[in-house]
Amino acid sequence: MTVLSDLFSYPFMVNAFVVGLLVSVCCALLGVTLVLRRYSMIGDGLSHVGFGALAVATVAGIAPLKLAVPVVIAAAFILLRVSGNGKLKADAAIALISTSSLAIGIMAVSVNGGINTDISNYMCGSILALSRSDVVMSAVLSVAVILFFTLSYHRIFAVTFDETFAKATGVRADLYNTMVALSTALTIVLGLRMMGALLISALIIFPPLTAMRICRTFRSVTLCSLILSVISFAVGLILSFLYGTPAGAGIVVTDLVLFACFSAVRFLLQRR
Repeated sequence: MTVLSDLFSYPFMVNAFVVGLLVSVCCALLGVTLVLRRYSMIGDGLSHVGFGALAVATVAGIAPLKLAVPVVIAAAFILLRVSGNGKLKADAAIALISTSSLAIGIMAVSVNGGINTDISNYMCGSILALSRSDVVMSAVLSVAVILFFTLSYHRIFAVTFDETFAKATGVRADLYNTMVALSTALTIVLGLRMMGALLISALIIFPPLTAMRICRTFRSVTLCSLILSVISFAVGLILSFLYGTPAGAGIVVTDLVLFACFSAVRFLLQRR
């Protein structure tokens, strides 16, 4: 209890906890759908797009989120459209946009004279970089994403497992695909400050994959993924507070440990 009371006595840690908790919940919910549809690497691609946009904004003296949000959303729509028409595979499209955006970001940083503190924060994440305005913006957008997923749960389930059947039953699959892409883009941008471009995709990938080691239904995987995401975030944040490690790295290491534990449990259950 002493650790928790000390942690919440600092305003920047409270900001990090609120933003991180909301982003973790969003990533867990969206991650299940993305992993099942084999779009898990879209998080990695969009995070690199976000880094490129944030680097250009920092160099140009523009408010980072004002540029990053529309750019990442546009990239998500482009990926959805290009991979949907069959002319380019999803993984190839993600690789093209990811590497191009990363190159643009590096070029912008190089022209400006190298990596400064702001750019480093976006690369590796920093709980110190979260302001009160970030908390407010993150809260509003995260609540919107959570409400969308909760209210559209059954339709998202249908589109995830059989898009053709979903269309046949009257579900507007294209609309829900677009909304999932939009929600993912917003979540990635919100998480860049805390997790960094190098690690934000782990929040989307690890919890669903870990849950799938044991759980077998969409509902159970979603709930388990949600719980695991919150646990890994809390542990990572506490490790960051106690030992001064990057919060993003601590969260991913915790995710890795949980994945190993769940894999071991699955192995033991299969041996019985």
